[in-house]
Amino acid sequence: MALGLITTGASGHAEEVSIGVYSGRHYNTDQKLYQQFTAKTGIQVKLLEAKDDSLIERLRQEGTNTAADVLVLVDAARLERASSLDLLQPARSAALLRSVPLNLRDSKGRWVGLTRRVRVVLVNPALVKAASIRTYGDLANPALKGKLCLRDRKSVYNQSLVASQMILRGDAQAQRWVKAMTANVSQPYFSSDIPLIRALASGQCGVGLVNTYYLARLLNGESGAADRALARKLQVVFPNPAHVNISGAGITRHAKNPQAALKLIEFLASPVGGKGYAEANHEYPLKGYGDDPILKGMGHFKADGLSAEQLGSRNRAAVKLMEANGWL
Repeated sequence: MALGLITTGASGHAEEVSIGVYSGRHYNTDQKLYQQFTAKTGIQVKLLEAKDDSLIERLRQEGTNTAADVLVLVDAARLERASSLDLLQPARSAALLRSVPLNLRDSKGRWVGLTRRVRVVLVNPALVKAASIRTYGDLANPALKGKLCLRDRKSVYNQSLVASQMILRGDAQAQRWVKAMTANVSQPYFSSDIPLIRALASGQCGVGLVNTYYLARLLNGESGAADRALARKLQVVFPNPAHVNISGAGITRHAKNPQAALKLIEFLASPVGGKGYAEANHEYPLKGYGDDPILKGMGHFKADGLSAEQLGSRNRAAVKLMEANGWL
């Protein structure tokens, strides 16, 4: 057993080290990875899964009494929010510097990305020609009037997409894009990507924005044969460049076992642990495209290369821009 995994209590007997993990990811395969980590290190993982925002609030209220050593969240905006509330502590790790690309980690070491997720254009080819869309900007084309479906502005995924366009195109151009794009929406806004995908496949609209893993779940048959058949009707378009976001993790400010917490994060970010963490939800690993056959079938993308930290820092401005320009 590795050093540092067993402590000695006042009685002189060895004590088992355990860490608490608050996670916004809800996948059974994640638990298998935690079990692999325990088998490798001897460190027990006590997992609490809940919605990201509720975990942030819980951690804030618990303060020094928290049971969490590691906080796992999806989307850079949430990781930045946790950082801004001083809920995460910086960590130094040569392993993380090797495993995590510079643009996918916090400049102060408070969090790192663990998986990548891409927001793509999804097309019903019976209603919209996929070749007519090459960038996110093309969704503002008046030719798509009445054919566009969008998830509502409460979606942090859409907020981060808008933030990316503000960074790449400037606020004024991003504002014109949002205004023109939302003018193409005639259907009610959706609260989740899955019903949006079903609406696309059934012909209620011809084009929409989704994260690739939602489509991959349906193509994999995880919600039944009917959804799988619907998903097969659709075509993925990777805009050039494509918006890439992350799920990530950090050590909590009041972690009782920060060294053990760091070992877990290093494991999840490593090529071995990271491969499993990405495949658990049909996401992309931190580097390359991975081995998921469904994602491979969607093709390759050119990432926009933006800093996840910068995406998170522009979240509030993105929400305000969406509110002011018709994104319901």
